[in-house]
Amino acid sequence: MAEEDDARIRILQSLRGKICEAKNLGPVSGPNRQRDLCTFCTISLDQEEVFRTKVFDKSVSPFYGEDFYFEIPRPFLCLSFYVYAKSVFQRDLPVGKVSIRKDDLCKYSGKEHWLSLQPVDPNSEVQGKVHLEMRLNEVITENGPAGQHLLVRIIECQGLPLISGQNCDPYATVSLVGPARSDQKKTKVKKKTSNPHFEETFFFEVTRSSSYSRKSNFQVEEEDIEKLEIKVDLWNNANLAQDVFLGETRVPVKVLRNDHIHKAWYLLQPKGNGSKSKSDDLGSLRLKLTYIEDTVLPSACYTPLCNLLLKSPDVKPISASAAHILGDICRERYEVVLPMVRLLLHHNRFVPFVSAVAALELDNTQEANTIFRGNSLATRCIDDMMKIVGKNYLTVTLKPVIDEICESYKTCEIDPIKLKEGDNVEVNKENLQGYVQKVFSSITQSSSSCPPLMCDVFRSLRHLACKRFSADPHVQYSAVSSFVFLRFFAVAVLSPHSFQLRSHHPVSISRTLTLISKTIQTLGSWGSLSKKLSSFKETYMYDFFKSFQEDKCIEKVKKVFLNIFLNLDLVSVFEYREVHKRGQGKKRLGKKNFKKRWLRVTNRELSYHKHKGKEAICTINVKDIQAVEKLDESAFNRKNMFQVVHSEKILYVQAGNCVEASEWLEVLGQVTRCNEGRLTTFHPSNYTGGAWQCCKSQSNNAPGCKPCTTIMLASLQLDIDCDRETERIFSLLSSNNTKLQDMEDACASMAVYQGPQREQEEYSKFTIQEPKETFQTLKQLRNIMEELQRQHNIRNDTTAQYGSLDNPIVGKTS
Repeated sequence: MAEEDDARIRILQSLRGKICEAKNLGPVSGPNRQRDLCTFCTISLDQEEVFRTKVFDKSVSPFYGEDFYFEIPRPFLCLSFYVYAKSVFQRDLPVGKVSIRKDDLCKYSGKEHWLSLQPVDPNSEVQGKVHLEMRLNEVITENGPAGQHLLVRIIECQGLPLISGQNCDPYATVSLVGPARSDQKKTKVKKKTSNPHFEETFFFEVTRSSSYSRKSNFQVEEEDIEKLEIKVDLWNNANLAQDVFLGETRVPVKVLRNDHIHKAWYLLQPKGNGSKSKSDDLGSLRLKLTYIEDTVLPSACYTPLCNLLLKSPDVKPISASAAHILGDICRERYEVVLPMVRLLLHHNRFVPFVSAVAALELDNTQEANTIFRGNSLATRCIDDMMKIVGKNYLTVTLKPVIDEICESYKTCEIDPIKLKEGDNVEVNKENLQGYVQKVFSSITQSSSSCPPLMCDVFRSLRHLACKRFSADPHVQYSAVSSFVFLRFFAVAVLSPHSFQLRSHHPVSISRTLTLISKTIQTLGSWGSLSKKLSSFKETYMYDFFKSFQEDKCIEKVKKVFLNIFLNLDLVSVFEYREVHKRGQGKKRLGKKNFKKRWLRVTNRELSYHKHKGKEAICTINVKDIQAVEKLDESAFNRKNMFQVVHSEKILYVQAGNCVEASEWLEVLGQVTRCNEGRLTTFHPSNYTGGAWQCCKSQSNNAPGCKPCTTIMLASLQLDIDCDRETERIFSLLSSNNTKLQDMEDACASMAVYQGPQREQEEYSKFTIQEPKETFQTLKQLRNIMEELQRQHNIRNDTTAQYGSLDNPIVGKTS
């Protein structure tokens, strides 16, 4: 059983950070030693490039400002950041690099650092491991001992670098090197592989007996063995071009013993005699890195912590919940929110949790115009939720227009100070206005594509904000627009690369996107707060926005977009569609009871009409619908049937075809998914002849015999590893153990000394509304964490043997 558990242990790695800026970049290598080229940065795991920034304008101190995040799917030894100068007529030229060994990443985690660029030397760009077997043997002949021979077996290599994006053609050279000798032998070339299997053995004469005939050109005495070493070089066979160095390792012969086989993995090293340059001449790079390595245990280990976190929305007050405590003690660390949000999303607990946290924040907000403007737990949770859930929504809404902007290259600068020679400000203003209109139109027409989960969150925020600031008519808009426009659409327009809307955009487009983003922010916040033109600091923005005021764009934010988000207006989800319907009433069942009708559903009501567009015969409030399910064909001997179960009776409907039936089920399911009175079971057939035909139960009010369909949130298909997210939360709690203890002490102190005590001032950084409830949760957390740590300790007793594949020997360098 222990072996099975160990097999389920996973080591998962990820890297998050930001390439901030460079300063004082030195000249690139080359015949002209140029300094004024455009630059970009790359990130490499060992020698494999995994990330690249866009190209930035000519500057010796460029500001990159690009965030990155990626999973690391394989072991690695070194993380490197390269700065390249973009060249038009030849390959890009390296300016310098910053290399950090994996073991040293923890020194830089979570904080910004200025790191000096080092020279990029081809002989130092190595990676991979080599597996060697070596033995020093005594040679015995008829005449007695004849000296010592060295056996070197090249078994295999792993992780050799790609050459020009392709697997290399590697071969190895093996040398016995000493003060007066250098014997070299070579393996065969292996084609197109980064993990070659050589399986070749070489013999070297090390020493001779004095009685042995001496015909060689050198003589090695016994004491000279101390100076001998085995040198293994890996090369890429380049055929007509010069072979490329891949790495080397050196093993002193003295580590070998007679008749003893030394077999181990060695880490390939760079050449020690590569070109040396003063790193001060190359400049420096400002980086922010967070490297995470999680040891994920079997699922059963995480059940207690996961359950405690998922109970958080039900804890009163919310500040005493495990999830809120996590956010409270780690409020300075951005990465703490993401695993918690992902866990809550996976278990459909996000909306109640964020609603409770938002309500707590609103209780401490004094003015409506500052609502949700800070970097609080509520805003960080909603920001991460929108990035996760709204990814496809952004793609559908913004990608087409962003692509058009990036590919059309129209000048949009309207700041007189930044105009270039030959620019026409009126033409630029017209270009910018056209782009803004397209972006704005795409946004205001996209509400039907918005993920239902986002709508649920925004409706909750609106309700809470209106309750807190009931006298302010605009607060219902500002509660939503502060997220939708300022934190979602405007940010995505400004940095489409960060939201995977484009791989990169041209440098010349950055200013255009900045102006569009600023305009969208203003339109969104203006639509909710009714700002005046006089609030603009820049005269050119004042003139620009007059046209939007005249075009009534501001009102569109309210009436077309935010109202739909919040379900304030009666919005048609499905316009009239022809169906056949039958209600289960007092009349006998039969085909004559099926009537052709026009069915219509909005976000508030379901109605059917005798004639399209005419007065409704019957209207059902959406909130009264308890279930929407398929009906067995045998019930009425009709295909494509579904039923709408509501508080008065059941409405049976036959759709025009199977596609329409599926669409009705999906749409009605989505608009009713949050109804409080939803059923958990239903009857898949009808009630006739004094019994339900599906289960033969004779009571008309008998509970359903089949589970209701679980309504999954549209556009929310998340691949979430709950064990990993819970392990990440455990790691964050463990790293903040001191703060957990401080919070416990604060709770104990506040429970004993009621009223404003000195201790409360010291612990004011914590949110403690109910000390006893909070203390109880902290004790539960403490017990769960101790058990999880014990499970980790049990499984971490074994360490990879030095010289194994997972823990290779770091040999000497030249």
